[in-house]
Amino acid sequence: MNEPDVTLTDYALTLECGLFAYWLLVHGQADNPLRLWFAVFFASIGLAAFSGGTVHGYFPNADTFGHSVLWGATLIAIGVTALCGWIIGARLYCSDSVAAWIQSGAVALFVLYCGVVLFISRDFLIAVSYYLPATLFLLVVYGLVYQQGRESAVLIGLLGLVLTFVAAGIQQAQWSLHPVYLSYNALYHVVQAVALFFIYWSARWLVIMR
Repeated sequence: MNEPDVTLTDYALTLECGLFAYWLLVHGQADNPLRLWFAVFFASIGLAAFSGGTVHGYFPNADTFGHSVLWGATLIAIGVTALCGWIIGARLYCSDSVAAWIQSGAVALFVLYCGVVLFISRDFLIAVSYYLPATLFLLVVYGLVYQQGRESAVLIGLLGLVLTFVAAGIQQAQWSLHPVYLSYNALYHVVQAVALFFIYWSARWLVIMR
């Protein structure tokens, strides 16, 4: 296994997100549309972590077929996460008509993104440029929703979204606690795991307890 710290923390994220998706589907209110979208949100992050971790651990050579397939799956899964971010944000704050327009635009943008990934380029910066606006949109929506009701669960979700940016900053700055046992990618995963727990706590309140 190459980069065991990165691979294992990626697999830990897969397990965490899989459990979150399962719990939301099983315990969420069946008539709450956010239930499905939050479940897909976490499931797509889990898939991206699994395929990305497998690339780091077993297919580091970009010229191999395994790397090509798994890296493409990683980027597409990131795209699904961004799509869910747009839809969740729209359904949380906007009217039904506005949410429908945002969802249609997000789906069209997702199809375009998939075309770029499959046929033009698989540069990670493309995924970042596609994912970042959706994350910022969801962050703003969470802030607006918190202002409306001052619910602690929404504030926890907002904190989780802020932590995702902290995690991304750690990765981009390449800050590490140990060059072998906790490199910057592994530290990014650890902070991301905490962030995702906070977002799940908020999602749990929105689809189960609200």
